Amino acid sequence: MKIAVASGKGGTGKTTVSVSLALSLGSVQFLDCDVEEPNAALFFKPKIGEELPVGISVPEVNEKLCSHCKKCSELCAFNALVVLGTKVLLFPELCHGCGGCTYICPEKAITEHDRTIGVIQRGAAGPIDFIQGILNVGEPMAPPIIARARAMADPKKTVILDAPPGTSCPVIETVRDVDYCILVTEPTPFGLHDLHLAVETMRQISVPFGVVVNCWGIGNDAVEKYCAREQIDILLKIPWDRAIAEGYSRGEPAVSVVPELKKEFQKLYTTISQTCHKARIHEAVDHYQR
Repeated sequence: MKIAVASGKGGTGKTTVSVSLALSLGSVQFLDCDVEEPNAALFFKPKIGEELPVGISVPEVNEKLCSHCKKCSELCAFNALVVLGTKVLLFPELCHGCGGCTYICPEKAITEHDRTIGVIQRGAAGPIDFIQGILNVGEPMAPPIIARARAMADPKKTVILDAPPGTSCPVIETVRDVDYCILVTEPTPFGLHDLHLAVETMRQISVPFGVVVNCWGIGNDAVEKYCAREQIDILLKIPWDRAIAEGYSRGEPAVSVVPELKKEFQKLYTTISQTCHKARIHEAVDHYQR
């Protein structure tokens, strides 16, 4: 089973929840897909045993063959190629590696080569199989790193994916096709606003989800009212606790600071497992009836 942990905004406690869930379950696989700023390793302190480069294919133009017909630049939606007179300008950082320019070139003047944009690191933190993606500084393309990390998911294990914050392409790449997504929010106006966006995103891509309210007690009950109105399950409320915040600053997981939280996260996992099991039964019945 694949469980993603996401949030509409940064700073809600997404990594706190994903790390705590993994540590509460034990033998799982953890994928840190927040590749622009991965920080789960600060809590797991894994021993990294493998590092794999990740690249995308970018064009290379042979000016001797190029007729400067501009078909490549007209095709490219991201302006990675620009034809100015008899000169082709390349902007590799803008390239999405689709290969369209190579395919459409009538002179076969365009070839491709790999450009490294980051790495995947793999290791272990006790019984936990740990994988994290790291995007090189200055690179704008996170999805290829996330896709490579997802490709390493073990189908025989429970896989927990720590998603980037927000609702943009990196989040979609992380949560697509997962069995369930935990949306972490906080009981504040900003938390509620961005929870709206995250909920609509999950609904658009048809991913089952529920909500964890972190720092419960510091704000108001607007998040709870919204979830009740929208018939969204609140899976867990984590009370505001200064000890958890202090532990976080030292790189200590919440379940280490407050051990009794482990049982709560184990209950959360059981709830998700039962929800996914019921969904699979309904799917099977619907398929049979059709």
